[in-house]
Amino acid sequence: MTRIFFTFVLPLILPTAIYLIWVWRARRNHDHDGSDALPELRKGPLFWSLVAGFIFMSAGLVTIALTSGDPPDSGVYQSPRMEDGKIVPPSYKKN
Repeated sequence: MTRIFFTFVLPLILPTAIYLIWVWRARRNHDHDGSDALPELRKGPLFWSLVAGFIFMSAGLVTIALTSGDPPDSGVYQSPRMEDGKIVPPSYKKN
């Protein structure tokens, strides 16, 4: 579950959350700086924060795919089978 969170959920939500926090703080601090324009939640930056999230998620998935796992010739696949009346799930036997 932690891997799914760090691989999919966090990269998608983090840029959007940062943008929403920035808008909230800017609106809260609006009275203190004396400017006339109140920051709004606009569709443009929100869209680009979601795009950035998809880019971060894709980069994380590519990194995991390229840096983890075993070499192709490092073992033999054992298909599911019946042993003593029970189904044994498939496994990967290392050489």
